[in-house]
Amino acid sequence: DNVQYLLDRARWDVHAVRDVLRQYVVEQLGATDAVLIVDETGFVKKGEHSVGVQRQYSGTAGRIENSQVGVFLCYAGEKGSAFIDRELYLPKAWTEEPARCAAAGVPETVKFATKPQLARQMLERALEAGVPCGWVTGDEVYGGDRRLRLWLESRKQPFVMAVAKNEPLWWQGPTYVRAQRIAQSVPARAWQRLSAGAGAKGER
Repeated sequence: DNVQYLLDRARWDVHAVRDVLRQYVVEQLGATDAVLIVDETGFVKKGEHSVGVQRQYSGTAGRIENSQVGVFLCYAGEKGSAFIDRELYLPKAWTEEPARCAAAGVPETVKFATKPQLARQMLERALEAGVPCGWVTGDEVYGGDRRLRLWLESRKQPFVMAVAKNEPLWWQGPTYVRAQRIAQSVPARAWQRLSAGAGAKGER
């Protein structure tokens, strides 16, 4: 019981610190046109005992590596940017082994959640806390999750997310059309190519 109490108290303290940090960031950087950014990053690891570690794609390494993956929520505006929330991705290889989770100190209440589901949890916490936000953005990992997009739409929350070219989207009414076809229907003069920074294979 004492061990569980300490684990619960530590978890509460972490959440309290997160909420205080979020409030501080909003006080310093808050703006109605700010952006909430969801993205994940990998942490290369040795061995198999770090919580959530397995061989999986790591953006940090640019390849499949033995690593942990964390999903992060960043707040960005004209005054600057800062991370305001995070969740550790726990693969099914972990959640389907209760003994392994218990040995690593993972609470029994923690269940498997996809990266988009983790993103929604963090976005919901931020939006419910009144974090001012003009729009939400994320890459294809999140834009490709229809349930996340529908949830944002149900909140009337503007968002800009990457999707695969074959992603079916509603267009000009309740008709599904591939994203590539929609993009091709836009005149060439409407497009402007910008760099998102240097990547492992050149400009992104």
